[in-house]
Amino acid sequence: MTGRRVLVTGLSTFWGGRVAQSLERDPTIDVIVGLDTREPSMPLERTEFVRADQSYSILARIVKAAQIDTILHTFLVVDSTHMSGRALHEINVIGTMNLLAAAGAADSPVRHIVVKSSTLVYGSTYQDPAWFREETPRTHSPRTRVERSLIEVEGYLHDFAEDNPHVMVTLLRFSNVLGTDIVTPISKALELPLVPKILGYDPLVQFVEEDDVVRSIEFVMTNQVPGIYNVAGDGRVPWTEVAHICGKRTIAMPPILTGLAAAPLDRLLRVDLPEETLALLRYGRGADNRRLKRAGFQYRYTTAGAVESFAQASRLRSTVGESNPTYKYEAEVENFFRHSPAVVRNAE
Repeated sequence: MTGRRVLVTGLSTFWGGRVAQSLERDPTIDVIVGLDTREPSMPLERTEFVRADQSYSILARIVKAAQIDTILHTFLVVDSTHMSGRALHEINVIGTMNLLAAAGAADSPVRHIVVKSSTLVYGSTYQDPAWFREETPRTHSPRTRVERSLIEVEGYLHDFAEDNPHVMVTLLRFSNVLGTDIVTPISKALELPLVPKILGYDPLVQFVEEDDVVRSIEFVMTNQVPGIYNVAGDGRVPWTEVAHICGKRTIAMPPILTGLAAAPLDRLLRVDLPEETLALLRYGRGADNRRLKRAGFQYRYTTAGAVESFAQASRLRSTVGESNPTYKYEAEVENFFRHSPAVVRNAE
């Protein structure tokens, strides 16, 4: 029996690279193909890189040529900082439409699609429930372009699943991520000398640790788990307590015109807090994670544990500097090691 043949979108991104690295250690996977507009940013041993435009117009040809049976769509943009609305729509909406068109073609070998999305689809307002379950509707219409694009993507996925019952569709909505290596607007804010908060607000926030993100993607792929799942660590923590765990004090921004007050952080410190992040710092968000647990997934980190993991890594970086060497993809070198008859395979 042959092994799985997997395609990973967004190979040059943090998540695409981390997922591909993890898949390479799985002996039941025969083929791993990674798509992106840019070269990989992490070292990979047996993942084949294919350069594509951000709308993935070439994806149908690759799926057919490589007989891909599983697509891991890690390339949905959930951080809208420094990205135009047009680029965001091209990547999230048009890219997903092309992916689904390739998977749903008459002769397509695809039988499972896993999509990495975000709890941003729930929004963040004062009317929200304490915990969003997967079927809980938003309490307010989406206000940001990234939320609108993610909701539009989920609509296309729902229609695709109904029209293609022979293809398993798994949608994972991840809470905000913290960990040892991931860089987000939240992690940048927590590394400032004074952590910004909004005056009069101390929201309960929830995180998932970066290793649990990769593990959950692998889990639903390996165990053929269909459906929609929140992926988030147990519990919520007040934002000021998050700052305290990281050894930081907070500084308050005004509750009115908060976006203008946060703008100097971007100009001076390269910390951009987009509208969806400012909403989180005002109202917080909680996602019920029990459905994925019932499917058999076991988290290694709680929300507080994810914060601790980040805090320890942050303290280490501040003491010894960045420990991870910079990786540069060189096509000629990669081709030599992978394909040259001069290379002795399985050498000790």
